[in-house]
Amino acid sequence: MGLFSELRRRNVFKVALLYAVASWLLVWIVSHMVDGLGLSPWVSDYILLLLAIGLPVALIFAWSYEITPAGLSKAIDVDQTQSIVYKTGQKLNAAVAVLGVLGVAAVIGEKLLPEFVPPPPLVLEEIRLKPVFDFSARAEVPREITSFDLPNGLRVIVWPDHDIPNVVMYNFVRAGGRNEYPGITGIAHFFEHMMFNGSENRDQGEFDREMEAAGGANNAYTSNDLTVYMDWFPRSALETIFDLESDRLMNLAIDPDVVESERGAVFSERRLRIDNDNFGRLYEQMRATAYVAHPYQNPVLGWPSDIENWSQDDLEVFFKTYYAPNNQTMVFAGDITPEEIYLLAEQYFSPIPRQHPPPEITTVEPEQEGERRVLIETGAQAPLLHMTFHAGATTDDDTLHLDLLLAILAEGDSSRLHQLLVEDEQLALQVGGWQSDGFDAGLAHFAMTLPPGADTDAAESRLLAELQRVATDGVTSAELSKARNLRLAAFWRRLQTIDGKASALGNFEVFTGDHENLFAIPERLSATTPEQIKAVAAKVFRPQNMTVGVLRAPEDGGDQ
Repeated sequence: MGLFSELRRRNVFKVALLYAVASWLLVWIVSHMVDGLGLSPWVSDYILLLLAIGLPVALIFAWSYEITPAGLSKAIDVDQTQSIVYKTGQKLNAAVAVLGVLGVAAVIGEKLLPEFVPPPPLVLEEIRLKPVFDFSARAEVPREITSFDLPNGLRVIVWPDHDIPNVVMYNFVRAGGRNEYPGITGIAHFFEHMMFNGSENRDQGEFDREMEAAGGANNAYTSNDLTVYMDWFPRSALETIFDLESDRLMNLAIDPDVVESERGAVFSERRLRIDNDNFGRLYEQMRATAYVAHPYQNPVLGWPSDIENWSQDDLEVFFKTYYAPNNQTMVFAGDITPEEIYLLAEQYFSPIPRQHPPPEITTVEPEQEGERRVLIETGAQAPLLHMTFHAGATTDDDTLHLDLLLAILAEGDSSRLHQLLVEDEQLALQVGGWQSDGFDAGLAHFAMTLPPGADTDAAESRLLAELQRVATDGVTSAELSKARNLRLAAFWRRLQTIDGKASALGNFEVFTGDHENLFAIPERLSATTPEQIKAVAAKVFRPQNMTVGVLRAPEDGGDQ
């Protein structure tokens, strides 16, 4: 006889169906009793457990003693009315009855016993772990200087100075002219304006009013590499400054009406500093000519056509990309402690979301292979002569050597070029020299203001001859010692103020990758030799590496 037929003959299917229906009915009744009589939820779980155990156990016994040959053989050997299945069923019934009685007793007992109300959970006050700060292991670095990074990438440096109850904050945003391209030039400088023109929580002008009411002041500047924001304030305004700064970083309002207003303000600034200023006009053209590939060729204020055409999307994308916390470094100096700066930074700046890093600037300016020239003829009483040479980046060793050389050549009335061109030969009214180093290779720049009607060719020849002489003959030990003393005096004088401390720390952190490099400057200055000065002069002051610019009145006396 088949297994199915045997199961059907012994009513196994009917019993299983009956068991399932009875189980469902029992579960339904118990669930309603739990809801209606207020029984504990565990009663339902208890019934489900009994049913879950009972069915498989009954099936196992039915299989063992009613279906298998061994079970049938045992059933034949005994009285059918007292079969193993029958006896086992009696025992199972008794066990189920006992469990049922115990369950009912538990329910009744729970009702009779007094209700136990657990005590409220003990609320432990959060214990803040002391933040871990980075301290320098270098002996020349002041021990009190500390730094830390927030999870969103914001870098914070703290230099406590408790001489007076004032504080300064510098925020270095890695967004400058080098991060722009044709079509959006000047946009970094534009945000220097927009950052003072309101947020979603503050109206236009409210930033300045709140800061001034708290005793603070502020300013900002934009360069080819950075936009830097500065706040000076009393210690009592510390949290106010954090609130103001975090609000404009997180909720800056780029309102179209304000954008148009500031677009006009930027045009006015450009007219003042470049279009209507002879020095600015020539300097802009010199950079645009000296660089043929690198974005350092673009003016920080932007080209006029770009200023007119920034779109709302251009502005929003630029701000989101470059004003992310992972693209900024903040420096605090003054009457503060690292712990309080950390707690305030965590509270106010941590919520600002990290963004994808800005695209890297990979363009390298190719080596110049020949002299370049710029001539601007305009109404000018005093002609201008500029001479520019390609030099190195801030991190290049030669940059410090070139800085000392420029001090020898053009810093102060006792400098070589002033004595030669202004005092002795009177070819110029004034002469100056500086280095515009940055993230990428910069320029060494000389600028001369000549007397009305001066011979620009003669002044150019004399300046170039002196530069080539220093490249050939070098400088004296006395000249180097003087330049070294000038730089050391300026270095220590700068670090006497909290403003100088914050500015110096931030610049070295951003441009060299470590603010501790600031304190290596005295040793590096002392180690510089006349031979290194001569070598950098020979490397930089080459005619094929030179761009010359002249601004003068038209030769026919007209105005162009």
